[in-house]
Amino acid sequence: MATLPQTGTDWSELKGRLRQLKQGDYAWKDGRLPVYVYHYTEELMRVSQEAYMEFFTENALGRKAFPSVATLETEVIEMGIGLLGGGSRAGGTFTSGGTESIFLAIKTARDWARKEKGIDRPKIVMPVSGHATADKAADYLGMDVVRTPLRSDFRADVGLLEAAIDERTCMVYASAPGYPHGVFDPIEEIGALAKKRGLWLHVDACVGGFLAPFARELGYPIPPFDLSVPGVCSLSADIHKYGFAAKGASLVLFADRDYQKYQRFEFSNWPRGTYVTDTFQGSRAAGPIASAWAVMN
Repeated sequence: MATLPQTGTDWSELKGRLRQLKQGDYAWKDGRLPVYVYHYTEELMRVSQEAYMEFFTENALGRKAFPSVATLETEVIEMGIGLLGGGSRAGGTFTSGGTESIFLAIKTARDWARKEKGIDRPKIVMPVSGHATADKAADYLGMDVVRTPLRSDFRADVGLLEAAIDERTCMVYASAPGYPHGVFDPIEEIGALAKKRGLWLHVDACVGGFLAPFARELGYPIPPFDLSVPGVCSLSADIHKYGFAAKGASLVLFADRDYQKYQRFEFSNWPRGTYVTDTFQGSRAAGPIASAWAVMN
């Protein structure tokens, strides 16, 4: 069992031990790892690392103390909105990864449903291919999830989604693309369903958000999936996947920034004064924000 040493160890020795520990890891630079690490070029990684180190110490919780971080964060969100179909009313939040982005979208939809629809324990309807994080978030948030079978092409079956909707349903969840199969759910059809039934539609574009728009520019037949699709209320997209930023860097975007009042946590019943956060985290590393900003630019 490791214990805190009585005397310090020279950094050169510690660095050697760190590198030795990594010898058993998968060789991701050689393409031997399909997930966890997204690597493009050494030059891009250097830009990401150097930008990260410029903001290694700053805390993104302190927006007044570190207006530089707030500026970088705002610009990254605005670039994400522009890339992913948001209009003049859109808003967003920088998060630590897809799990937090999806969690915040589901939390926002839950509080929206409680306030606007009077549903005490809301329900999510989604295809079975949707990411497990949705169930994880629902478990934390006191919600229920119903998963429906897929079509033969591994995409969501809109008819089965509609059949699963009941009076407690607040959200329909779709993927662009789905993590298990790499195919896009029919977002336009699901958006029309969500609008017809007055439901929140979240699009999980954690994998595709920073890849699909550029694949479309190359001529690939990428279907409509983003905030421009009628009925889409929120979208998650990871910059630390095919945006090639440092971990953890993700965005949760909203078609209407007014929805973010349901995302926010505010508390005043203690001696320190009002505490307000848009994310699950309190203190937040500024390095990933700087990395995302640099890589996107």
